[in-house]
Amino acid sequence: MKELKIGNLLAKVPIVQGGMGVGISLSGLASAVANAGGVGVISSAGLGLIYNHLSKNLSEASILGLKEELRKVREKTRGIVGVNIMVALTNFADLVKTAIAEKADIIFAGAGLPLNLPSFLSSDSTTKLAPIVSSARALKVICRRWIGEYGYVPDAVVVEGPKAGGHLGYSHEQIDDENFSLEKIVPEVVAAARELEQQHGKHIPVIAGGGIYTGEDIYNIMALGADAVQMGTRFVVTEECDADIKFKQAYINATKEDVTIIQSPVGMPGRAIRNGFLDAVKDGLKKPKNCAFNCIKTCDVVNSPYCIMLALFNAFKGKMENGYAFAGSNAWRCDKILKVGELFDELITGYRAKAISLE
Repeated sequence: MKELKIGNLLAKVPIVQGGMGVGISLSGLASAVANAGGVGVISSAGLGLIYNHLSKNLSEASILGLKEELRKVREKTRGIVGVNIMVALTNFADLVKTAIAEKADIIFAGAGLPLNLPSFLSSDSTTKLAPIVSSARALKVICRRWIGEYGYVPDAVVVEGPKAGGHLGYSHEQIDDENFSLEKIVPEVVAAARELEQQHGKHIPVIAGGGIYTGEDIYNIMALGADAVQMGTRFVVTEECDADIKFKQAYINATKEDVTIIQSPVGMPGRAIRNGFLDAVKDGLKKPKNCAFNCIKTCDVVNSPYCIMLALFNAFKGKMENGYAFAGSNAWRCDKILKVGELFDELITGYRAKAISLE
C-alpha cells in the first residue's frame, strides 16, 4: 500500500479513520489509528455534552473538551491526528479556531460547504484543511472560493459516497442511484483534483469513503484514482473505540435489514441501525419539549421528533433505549471486536492479496 502524503504529513498506511460523533471517535481511537500508521480523527460533535462538567455553557464546554482531547491524543501518539468539524454546528468557527490554535494536524469539514475555512488560518498556522464533499461540483465550488478569496488550495479532499454512515450529503432518491455511487463519483472528483493541481502546482490527495469494508475494497477504490480511503464502521468494533460496549454490540448484533435510512432532525438523510428507539420515533412516540442545546444550525426544533444530540450522546454512553447508532451500509458484517492493530493487519493483508491476484 502506498503512503499518504498531505503536505509535509506522511501516513505510512493510506487509511483515514472517519470522524464519528457523538463521542465515538475521541483520543482513544484516534491515537490508536495514528499509532498504526493511519490518520486518526477526533470528532468535535457533542464534546459540549461529554465535557459539560467543565462548563455549564455547552459551547464553552465543547471548546474545553476539544483542547482536552487534543492534549490526551498527544500524550498517546506522535502520529497524524485530525479533527472533524461539522459546518452545521452553531459554534463551527470557535471549534475551527481552537483546532488551529492547538495545532491539530488536519481539519476535516463537512455537513455543509466550508466556504470560509481558510479565513481562520494565520501566517504561522500548521493545520491542514480538507473539505468533505459528495461530488466534483462541490469541490469546484469550494476551491473557487478558497483560491479566489484566500489564495488557498485544499491540502486534501474527502469524497463520501452514499453508503457511508451518519448524515449523508445526498437526497433519499440518490442514495440507491448508481449514478451517485462511490465508484462513479471518485473518478470525477479525482479528475477535478488533478485539474486543480495542474493549475496551481499543489497535490490534492483524494480520500474516498463510504461502504469500504475490506482490504480488497481499498484496492478497488484506489485503483480508480483515490490516494487513500476513509473508514468509520470498521473502527467502531475495535477495543480502542471510545464508545460504550453496548454501542459496539449494536453493530455485532445487527442484521442487514437493521441497517436503515432515517430522516435526521438536522434535515438530512442518515444511515443508522434500527432499534426500539427509532421504532418509537417512527410510531410518533417521541417529542422533545424544547431545544436545550442549540447545537446544529439546520435542526428543525419545532418539528423534530427527538433531540439528535441527546440521542447520540445516550448511545455513546450505552443507553441504547434512549438513542441509536449511526452506521455504514456494511455494519451488519461486523461480527467481533478487534484491536486497531489487528484490523490494520487484516486490511493490509486483504489489499496485498488482491494486488497479487492481479499480477
